[in-house]
Amino acid sequence: MDCKAHASKESTMPEKPMEEVMMDAAVGAHFSGRRFSPLSTPAASPLSAKASQLQSPQYSSSAAVDAPKQPFVIGVSGGTASGKTTVCDMIIQQLHDHRVVCVNQDSFYRGLTAEESVHVQDYNFDHPDAIDTEQLLECMGKLKSGYSVNVPIYDFKSHRRSSESFRKVNASDVIILEGILVFHDARVREMMDMKIFVDTDADIRLARRIRRDTVERGRDMNSVLEQYGRFVKPAFDDFVLPSKKYADVIIPRGGENHVAIDLIVQHIQTKLGQHDLCKIYSNVHVIQSTFQIRGMHTLIRDRNITTPDFVFYSDRLIRLVVEHGLGHLPFSEKQVVTPTGSVYMGVDFCKKLCGVSIVRSGESMENALRACCKGIKIGKILIHRVGDNGKQLIYEKLPKDISERHVLLLDPVLGTGNSANQAIQLLIEKGVPESRIIFLNLISAPEGIHCVCQRFPSLKIVTSEIDAGLNEEFRVIPGLGEFGDRYFGTDN
Repeated sequence: MDCKAHASKESTMPEKPMEEVMMDAAVGAHFSGRRFSPLSTPAASPLSAKASQLQSPQYSSSAAVDAPKQPFVIGVSGGTASGKTTVCDMIIQQLHDHRVVCVNQDSFYRGLTAEESVHVQDYNFDHPDAIDTEQLLECMGKLKSGYSVNVPIYDFKSHRRSSESFRKVNASDVIILEGILVFHDARVREMMDMKIFVDTDADIRLARRIRRDTVERGRDMNSVLEQYGRFVKPAFDDFVLPSKKYADVIIPRGGENHVAIDLIVQHIQTKLGQHDLCKIYSNVHVIQSTFQIRGMHTLIRDRNITTPDFVFYSDRLIRLVVEHGLGHLPFSEKQVVTPTGSVYMGVDFCKKLCGVSIVRSGESMENALRACCKGIKIGKILIHRVGDNGKQLIYEKLPKDISERHVLLLDPVLGTGNSANQAIQLLIEKGVPESRIIFLNLISAPEGIHCVCQRFPSLKIVTSEIDAGLNEEFRVIPGLGEFGDRYFGTDN
């Protein structure tokens, strides 16, 4: 993204009070996907129970619930007086529904020694060595882990840190790290989810620098110009400008580029609304949560609900998942004439489509699929557990031309991922391209998502909620029990 505009002035970052309103979670109990260690790619045979048990401590439900949600970290860099602070202010203002803090790299300047203070005119504040990068890393690491930190306060007149006061920064949804050299150190860059470079004309930056240093920092114009020529411009050419290549987004002329900032804010809001696993696997899609969806989940998860009510609200949720899954199919443009004689340019549905249910709980999703896709063919796959060592394919009945179709694989609960992997492997052996498989389910466990996505990274998973994890019996927690028994009325 390379967007253009102009910033008239650079404002000072205000102390923003911490909002106490937590972000309304898009899914139930959030499980931080970044806490998982990568699983090895499953072999052709399913994961054994023993292997799953070795991984179970990582996926304990209590740990999942207690795990802090990872904040979204944004780095904002650019030359001196380029408008970085203005951009940060605008992002903070538009993210008013979230807790946002800004950490300025200038707070981590090293305090000058007595000798350096005497010859302050010869000290290069724009060199990476002027920054206490280790303390910056320590503070950012704590913030990313959900802890509050005390950020030092640097006095630009005495060139020392205040020994009596500091700025307390609390854990937040979004952390903005701003400074001319924040992209210089690779360790700092690796902490960032988004990197923004504010690119402004050198003459404009110099004019802003003169105004800022003379008004706010008590310096005379001659010293400002001398410092700019000796240190600021060479450091920009040597350290700041080369770091521009690491930026994800470049905003020429800074704060008045409302289009660029709006797009950035939209991207951040999208990421904040995603479950952490969706950030790891772009092929995992969780339908947007609403009070209606959370209410229906509350009902079907209640162990005291009657079977007719369980079926009714499960069908409503399944219909939403199916509709969302159909939205990931390819469409072609189609022009029709309306009853008023007008021309309407719309889209035509994908013709080559079929459903495949994993017997037997997957059969509960067939009616919703038929209601959305008239006359759709539906195949069956039956996979049976063999002791504690995995699952075995017992039966399959699939359309003969399935290799030519897009496949909607149906199973309301994704637990360990063993059954799903067996079914997906069978479809691929029948000639179905992996990218043409969409796996639809009501709830998913993080273990199952890891298992399926690492083995089949090209298929899509569509679910209505990602739960906390699996318990020692490999049941989804908090889960909704044995779905097939509850749906078909065969539970006790």
